[in-house]
Amino acid sequence: MHRIGYILPEGFQVMALATQAVFELANLVAGQPFYAVETYALGGTARASIGLELQAKALTSRSSADTWLVVGSIAPLAPPPAPELLQILGMVAAHARRVAGLCTGAFLLADAGLLDGKRATTHWYWAEALQHRRPEAQIEADRIYIADGPIWTSAGMTAEIDLALALVEKDLGEKIARSVAHRMVMHQRRSGGQSQHSEMLKLAPKSDRIQQALEHARRNLSLPLSVEELAEAANLSPRQFSRVFTAETGQSPAKAVEGLRLEAARLMIESSRHPLEVVARETGFRDRRHMREAFLRGFGMPPQAVRREMTASPKGLR
Repeated sequence: MHRIGYILPEGFQVMALATQAVFELANLVAGQPFYAVETYALGGTARASIGLELQAKALTSRSSADTWLVVGSIAPLAPPPAPELLQILGMVAAHARRVAGLCTGAFLLADAGLLDGKRATTHWYWAEALQHRRPEAQIEADRIYIADGPIWTSAGMTAEIDLALALVEKDLGEKIARSVAHRMVMHQRRSGGQSQHSEMLKLAPKSDRIQQALEHARRNLSLPLSVEELAEAANLSPRQFSRVFTAETGQSPAKAVEGLRLEAARLMIESSRHPLEVVARETGFRDRRHMREAFLRGFGMPPQAVRREMTASPKGLR
């Protein structure tokens, strides 16, 4: 049985505990109790940032787990973590198979010296502060999660679930991880290399009609997606659609669709080995050259550089 141990600091953020459902459902899908999940805190209790007080096992230097998941807090810079917690974390991590920092839990890993010489990520809002706090680490601000050897870190909030699913995939295989994601009604599983920022979220339309048009575009990126087609999906005239779309998103329909194509193409390049010609066709670019021009405008690098970057990454980054 694989033992999962959660370490809760004072002021922990409760969203991280949602990842326990991933391991619970993995046991259910696997048809056997592969994971045993336990929660630890100094003194046996920890209070969440929202005020919830949780009873847990007392964390000591004798505590043990195969995988430790270190939970973050809403305000990782203050107050400073308890020195005893950092000392114990360093000791128990030395005997574990792997250690993961969930969201700002990466700050605790950094303060314990576990990120020195490692690639890591955290919530985008705190990435610069983490790099400043631990110059010995290589902080990559725009990643969903990163695995560098036995050290795993994730971006904020829902990205913690992506990391937990990646752990399940590594332990039990892609089929079980996919089934767990399906049972959790997840829209998609995100690869570790995917950006923390969503193009759909950035556009943030105010009306259901424009949202419907964007959803239609996202589902049909391989099609030409003319303004007339998008207007029909929104039940508006083309002229009215263009005016409302620009007012609500700050972009023209053509610019927004290109952003969706770029996001989809980059994810496809990062998570598959499809030839670039196939990626271009599947995401609606005219050809490989057209996709390259869009990548240079949007990312400042060609698609080949994105693929080389992923190929050079450690195998743990998925």
